[in-house]
Amino acid sequence: MTVGIVGLGLIGGSFAKAYKKANCTVLSYDIDSKMLGFALLDGSVDSELSQDNIGKCDLILLCLYPDAAVDYISRLAPYISKHTYVIDCCGTKEKVCAACFDIAKEYSFTFIGGHPMAGTQYSGYKYSKATMFKGAYMVLVPPVFDDIVMLEKAKELLAPAQFGHFSVIGAKDHDKIIAFTSQLAHVVSNAYVKSPSARIHKGFSAGSYKDLTRVAWLNEEMWAQLCMENRDNMMFELDNIINNLQKYKEALKNENKDQLEQLFAEGKKIKNEIDG
Repeated sequence: MTVGIVGLGLIGGSFAKAYKKANCTVLSYDIDSKMLGFALLDGSVDSELSQDNIGKCDLILLCLYPDAAVDYISRLAPYISKHTYVIDCCGTKEKVCAACFDIAKEYSFTFIGGHPMAGTQYSGYKYSKATMFKGAYMVLVPPVFDDIVMLEKAKELLAPAQFGHFSVIGAKDHDKIIAFTSQLAHVVSNAYVKSPSARIHKGFSAGSYKDLTRVAWLNEEMWAQLCMENRDNMMFELDNIINNLQKYKEALKNENKDQLEQLFAEGKKIKNEIDG
């Protein structure tokens, strides 16, 4: 298999290492020539991906910000082979899929939206690893939902990454869910550490602090773009959590211990119902 990987950050770098470990030919492009040079030097990438060789790819993985992913496909579409599958790895799907489904149809290659459910709080190629996706979920957003052959081919092409599960969903539903499971979590974590107490907490924190603040150390440019692109869903989730927090505040303000216990019990019950 020949795979083209566009973008050599945490996700792209991990894909490059996984596919190379599986003895695939890895072609890659990154706007930072030094990063590409490093990946070539450490053997994770065989050659630079260009318009001259992109037609050789069985699979192209777009590991870019949403705007950059659309721009790249818009420019390189005429050089992509009809047998090639293109899968993006962006954190939001509506904008990317709306644009790229049309481009793929025009040039007769296959585009599927994708979102690997894996990563760390760190960004960049130096934190990438071949086992990043092993056992993880991969979300697929296909142009149609009744083409079993297309979905099976996508899973086959993604096999070197060793995903453990695949979810298939529409772009709109994906963005609604991801606003809650990912984007809101990053916003809450980032806001939480802005407390004055954060600077004097050393020696007074354990697992709960570490769990809640892990993703506060984020890539601000990427997360700002993702949240803005998913603005309506994020506003809904923020309104919801602010309203819920207000209830806890009111219970404390009114010295209403029974109400506070009820709020805690309600959250515990929901957590048990969701995660068992």
